[in-house]
Amino acid sequence: MALWGGRFESGPDALFKRFNDSLPFDFRLALEDIAGSIGWAGAIYRAGVLTSSEHGALVAALTELRELIDTDPAAPLQSQAEDVHSWVEGELISRVGALGKRLHTGRSRNDQVATDLRLWTRAAVDKRIAELEAVEASLTAFATREQSTIVSGYTHLQRAQPITLAHWALAYAEMFTRDRARFADARRRINVCPLGSGALAGTAYSIDRDALAHDLGFDSASANSLDAVSDRDFVLETLAACAIAAAHLSRLGEDLVIYSSQEFGFIEMDDTVASGSSLMPQKKNPDAAELIRGKAGRIYGALMAMLTTVKGLPLAYNKDLQEDKEPLFDAMDHLSLSLRIVPKMIDTMKVRHARCLAAAKGGYSNATDLADYLVQKRVPFRDAHEQVGAIVRAAISEGKAIEELTLETICLHAPAAGPDVFAYIELKAGFERREVAGATGPRSVAAAIAQRAQGPR
Repeated sequence: MALWGGRFESGPDALFKRFNDSLPFDFRLALEDIAGSIGWAGAIYRAGVLTSSEHGALVAALTELRELIDTDPAAPLQSQAEDVHSWVEGELISRVGALGKRLHTGRSRNDQVATDLRLWTRAAVDKRIAELEAVEASLTAFATREQSTIVSGYTHLQRAQPITLAHWALAYAEMFTRDRARFADARRRINVCPLGSGALAGTAYSIDRDALAHDLGFDSASANSLDAVSDRDFVLETLAACAIAAAHLSRLGEDLVIYSSQEFGFIEMDDTVASGSSLMPQKKNPDAAELIRGKAGRIYGALMAMLTTVKGLPLAYNKDLQEDKEPLFDAMDHLSLSLRIVPKMIDTMKVRHARCLAAAKGGYSNATDLADYLVQKRVPFRDAHEQVGAIVRAAISEGKAIEELTLETICLHAPAAGPDVFAYIELKAGFERREVAGATGPRSVAAAIAQRAQGPR
């Protein structure tokens, strides 16, 4: 049933109908459309448009329709309706007759779809926040298990300084904490009710928009009807939060791919989140981590598609905005998949502690500790840096670690060094000195874990 046919002498061309119809994707808004319709029925009842019995009949029919969707979410796809709004109205009319045609009094599909999409996005954001909390919890649990596991930290993918694997995990937990905060912040601007804005100029009926907003769980009613029906900032902001979270997931995926390679060998992915090769029997591929990395591009594309869609639209509503749903739905779906697979990877992966320790000991990662030692001997840091660089060159030429050099060789380049240098540059000693807040030292990491154990912040 078309909601707009009175002006037209003929129906739409078959190809145009296929091009124009949005039911194949906006059927996902059915529950939100029903919720908004129940809210609107209450609003026009309070405005005197409906009697008490009419209001009750509409709410009962809409509730019955909601139960149908709860049982069969794809039920709208069995119809020839143009969009989810016409499907709901058609189903309502089939249940209560002409009364169903009165529900749309004072309402436009423009404020209706804006409301539906805000309701859907709000619920989706709440789910992503919960999924991010689960990822943070998984990383924190991993950090708790691996507090004493020393591994090489990297800059430029070159061995830099020793850290704990716990510190590595907590770094990602911090990223996902920020992502959760971004979604929570975006939710505040999502939670504004456009219903009652009509097509663009507001409604002529005495709707209590604040009461309507409250009925639908919104914090407030929108301030400008022209803006309300055309605003998709909340979609853009949500997609931006999705894209940044996807970037963090991709970085995590990259680390896991690298760390599980035979060249690094720090971890082994569990069989349940890996796959093999159809040709090479020995292969164990970190497919879950690679797919997480790959999903980022897809989610970035959704954000760019939406930015491009809205960049030149005149006020107010334009049919271009029908293109807002598929990118949002797709980005949310794939971000959710990625977030839900992360705990399955982190909770089951095996750590190869010997390989981690060997990497921490290699690559002259205690060179900075040696420079710090010389500073304590009153050598200016820039001079100490240069002297240690020379010592590293000597170690490389001899094929030895710094601590395997003789004191005479070290003193040749750093005259201030003494016999106590070897204890100072020992791996564990250097690691334990880094105890400022947020550092990789054991007490600092334990404090960070304890803080996270208190719950989401």
